[in-house]
Amino acid sequence: MRFKKRREAFRAMLEGERCVHPASVFDPISARIAEDLGFEAGMFAGSVAALTVLGAPDHIVITMSEFADQCRRICRAGELPLMVDADHCYGNALNVMRTVEELETAGICGMSIEDTVLPMEYGSPREVTFTSVEEGVGKMNAAIDARRDTGLAIVGRTSAMWKSTTDDALERIMAYEKCGVDAIFLVGVKTREQLEAAANAVKLPLVIGGAGPEIMDLDYLSANNVRICLQGHQPIAAAYNAVYNTMKALREGTKPADLKGLPPGELTAAVKRNADYERWIDEFLGGK
Repeated sequence: MRFKKRREAFRAMLEGERCVHPASVFDPISARIAEDLGFEAGMFAGSVAALTVLGAPDHIVITMSEFADQCRRICRAGELPLMVDADHCYGNALNVMRTVEELETAGICGMSIEDTVLPMEYGSPREVTFTSVEEGVGKMNAAIDARRDTGLAIVGRTSAMWKSTTDDALERIMAYEKCGVDAIFLVGVKTREQLEAAANAVKLPLVIGGAGPEIMDLDYLSANNVRICLQGHQPIAAAYNAVYNTMKALREGTKPADLKGLPPGELTAAVKRNADYERWIDEFLGGK
């Protein structure tokens, strides 16, 4: 299978002994850069997808097909193992099954499914609420049933540790572990007490995002079964800031030759894979 090698690498990461920081990627170029820099994995978040595809905030207005299409573009660009935040999978357990089918064929290595009630509910649009544990379990079971390649990691996600209570979070992650998910994704763990409670409650590898500074130490995280720890999504912010500054300078009269911050030719050639295309031209188009 085309994606077998990268899925095996991602599984080895989850089953290993060390925590890693994935690269926050958003398109083929960012994924290639992450791969060239030696990142073990990439992370494509729902908020980043909304910004990349729609130029919109993270209000779940992106569609599943738009999300899957961007995943496919990222996975096609190289061999970087990609984990994605599939949000609530765009509906109920049947929608989860369809989402798994689309993302698996797109080439991802892992996907998180969360138990937040999404999209916003009328009357209380800014309140974070959660599905019942039973509905969450139904979604996890549906995801496991829908995948065809068992190398694809299904990750149960909750932000209950942050937006509800520790006890609620523990009940949820223990229920998801019983379903047979491959890892647990905890959002908003702020204290060592919270993390250690989760690490003691389940045996599965942990993924964390939005963590507090108190726990952001790779040795400590590794010792508490955290295998992937997100650092945020700064690369896309840096990218649009660079575009803004470049366009602003041009609009204000700066000559192209005087622009600051442009990449050297070697980097441009690397991210475009110029050497590969030159070789293919010679091999298949009689370039020599």
